[in-house]
Amino acid sequence: MQFRRQRKEEDSINLTPLIDVVFLLLIFFMVTTTFTKETHLTVTLPESNGEAQPQNKDPLIVMIGADGSYGVNGKALVNSDAATLTKGLLETAGDNRQQPFIITADANTPHQAVITVMDVAGQLGFVNLSITTQAPEAE
Repeated sequence: MQFRRQRKEEDSINLTPLIDVVFLLLIFFMVTTTFTKETHLTVTLPESNGEAQPQNKDPLIVMIGADGSYGVNGKALVNSDAATLTKGLLETAGDNRQQPFIITADANTPHQAVITVMDVAGQLGFVNLSITTQAPEAE
């Protein structure tokens, strides 16, 4: 007796639902992820042999990173425009123009970034301007 061989159907897995689930998970993680921006600038100060000045209360400190990015009293600004710097200084200082204005710039900061900060400070009426340095290392 001859039996006909049954044709084997190819087993296949439908990948469409799997791809849909992976795509939805990807969208979920993209939407729920919080993007953090570092607000701390790493600054290497230039060296100077001068004497340290006594610290006054409540100084306004503008930090300038090596790439020319600005920070006012520890808060990084979104860009390096003079208008953004002006707005940040006005929000932080308010009406007090007599407080010490300290510029802390990295040794590799472009000169233009420091001049921009000094220019904005002068336009806003700050008079107690100083630039921070560090003592040279003894060899």
